[in-house]
Amino acid sequence: MSLHPTLQPYADAWTHSVEAISELLQPLAEAEWNRRTPCPGWSVRDVVSHVIGLDCEMLGDPRPIHSLPRDLFHVTNEHQRYMEMQVDVRRHHTAPEMTSELEYVIIRRNRQLRNESRDPGTKVRGPFGSELTLEESMRRHAFDVWVHEQDLRTALGRPGNLDSPGALIARDVLLGELPRVVAEDAQAPRSSAIVLDVHGPVEFLRTIRVDIQGRGTLETAPALGPAATLTLDWETYVRLACGRVNPESVSDRLKTEGDPELTAAILRNFTVTQ
Repeated sequence: MSLHPTLQPYADAWTHSVEAISELLQPLAEAEWNRRTPCPGWSVRDVVSHVIGLDCEMLGDPRPIHSLPRDLFHVTNEHQRYMEMQVDVRRHHTAPEMTSELEYVIIRRNRQLRNESRDPGTKVRGPFGSELTLEESMRRHAFDVWVHEQDLRTALGRPGNLDSPGALIARDVLLGELPRVVAEDAQAPRSSAIVLDVHGPVEFLRTIRVDIQGRGTLETAPALGPAATLTLDWETYVRLACGRVNPESVSDRLKTEGDPELTAAILRNFTVTQ
């Protein structure tokens, strides 16, 4: 195995999630591919198309040349247009076509990972022609595919893998966004601390400290007398942070303490990816 040890957890997480997706799809009737998922505007078929498209881009395949319809209500900006291209081009594919393409892409990606000998810091192509490191690319990809596995599980009524390797990658990705959410987006007071207490299959307690300059940092040490505390389960945290639900719809699964204006501002800005 030539894969750099730093990259192995991301490869393992992707493998676990994409194989789980493949397994979920095997028994589906054609009509089930049209079920709505929590991912805004996307059906089961659309989510699978997106996963296939993501892996095609990791393989370096050219993007499809395709004109999007004008009536896609969920496509409102350039980022969404970019992501929709791989989805819309497959909208009329049958279930056997979809499962066959996914299986073929998995085979190709597994071969690519077996032969991957580049350094984690190597620059690779990202969305919109951007450049990012191979490590960041694989990290984001493992995160994306796990989140979409959860979308499919919700749509199909097949919960699971909330504590899988991909879940642990997702935890770290989402926690990495919290200092910005609290300090910049929610404008938490300077020299304050906010506590996030998450329970369930993945458990953690984190403190976001805002310094005198208004910069946020993430700490594992608990805070005495925090300005606000948010307590929720892991699944709700993921669904909120990924824009699958809004705070009002899961208020019964959320407990907030401290400054109500601050907790409301944090929850308003909680979504960091869609």
